[in-house]
Amino acid sequence: MKRFIGLFAFFGLLAASCSDDDNSPQDPGGTDPDPVAYSSGSADFATYVAVGNSLTAGFSDGALFASGQAASFPNMLATSFAEAGGGAFNIPFMADDLGGATLAGNTILDNRFILSFATGSPSPTRLDGTPSTEISTVLTNGPFNNMGVPGAKSYHLLAPNYGNVQGVESGAANPYYVRFAAAPQATILADAIAQSATFFTLWVGNNDILGYATAGGAGINQLNNLDPSTYGGNDISDPNVVAGSINTILENMTANGAGGAIANLPDVTTIPYFSAVPYNPVALDPDTAALLNNAFMAYNQGLAAIQQQGAISADEMNRRTISFSAGEGNPVVLIDEDLTDLTGINPALTNMRQATEADLLVLPASTFIGTPVNDDPTMLNGISVPLTDQWVLTPEEQQAVVTATTAYNASIEALATQYDIAFVDANSFLRSIAENGFPLADGSTVTAVFATGGGFSLDGVHPSPRGYALLANLFIDAIEEKYQAVLPRADPLEFTGLYID
Repeated sequence: MKRFIGLFAFFGLLAASCSDDDNSPQDPGGTDPDPVAYSSGSADFATYVAVGNSLTAGFSDGALFASGQAASFPNMLATSFAEAGGGAFNIPFMADDLGGATLAGNTILDNRFILSFATGSPSPTRLDGTPSTEISTVLTNGPFNNMGVPGAKSYHLLAPNYGNVQGVESGAANPYYVRFAAAPQATILADAIAQSATFFTLWVGNNDILGYATAGGAGINQLNNLDPSTYGGNDISDPNVVAGSINTILENMTANGAGGAIANLPDVTTIPYFSAVPYNPVALDPDTAALLNNAFMAYNQGLAAIQQQGAISADEMNRRTISFSAGEGNPVVLIDEDLTDLTGINPALTNMRQATEADLLVLPASTFIGTPVNDDPTMLNGISVPLTDQWVLTPEEQQAVVTATTAYNASIEALATQYDIAFVDANSFLRSIAENGFPLADGSTVTAVFATGGGFSLDGVHPSPRGYALLANLFIDAIEEKYQAVLPRADPLEFTGLYID
């Protein structure tokens, strides 16, 4: 067998630089170098509070770490607001740039990814080192303006005891929030309300979909289940639960007349996490291809016999037939739970098929496909052994994600109108970056290509600092339009597109 083809080619790395080129003030990609009389317009930026999840916190490269928090879009907004009457912006910084954390001395959060060249072929690798952030050591320099809590779903912002260290191991509490909750029984929303914000941003709901998607659809679509206490971590939240949670947050954050901005949710199926690994990464020599075809012959013949009985259509039989050829470009073999269950007729006819262009393989599959099962060189994951549900997001599962996203976003836009705050169309903006890229002043283009595109970090889900700068400017555009403000923008070229070891 040829070696399983490398999924991570040598990366053309993007170096961070500064630019003095002129960009339109309405361009999320740049700043206006000319002196400008900045103004808050009808907004009041004196006390700015950012509410949300990992995207608000500045999470990137698979972790929350100090430098990433400093490069969060809310911190960039606060820097901009400071030119128009904005006050201090306090962040619950992690203790180091490793990003990992311990609880009672035991590591519970992994260190961040770095692009390592240690093996000669660049690949995302967790940084070595013992993290110095201890979850049980509660920060005393609050309150904190950045109330972004990685991992939080919409309804978690309303949940008492979400910051109680006693609930971390059971999953009832969030380790990030434990560090800076005002009290163990506090809620994220209550801590945000207590600061009497004059302006706020809200970006939440991503995690109500993301866990399902990144787990390859290995969760439950909780449509019509209005009790989030029964949800699993990888489930899709009912749209009414998400809308109700966001409504409660907005009702409270605007109660004292505060202005604000709310962003809708991106289509998570467009992020690099689902585009970095091709559906057909398997290369085979002629002998191995023939060996595999012989191994799957009985399975294919069983399908044909079942089809002759009318149990499945000819189209489904063709979809399920396994066939390899010599050379590159062979699709992986996977389990598809949406295929007709034939095991009652023939237990050997499991729901196997080969992937197509319509399937989205998750990023971790890059290091799993082609690995042996129990050190047996003839039993290779994704080749002679099918990938299970968590490795692939099938078209049916993608549709569940899109349907939920569409429902969430309809509610978010309606609530922005109801509470008369700025609406940020992050969905369209991030889709445009994925489809067309975003040109910068130095002639480079930010894209959603994994590692080399500059827009996303090495976890394939969260933006890079440069990507967060573009999002900060997108928020500024919406805020200026809604409140007639005039604000400086972040220069994306001052922020890295990729941390390099």
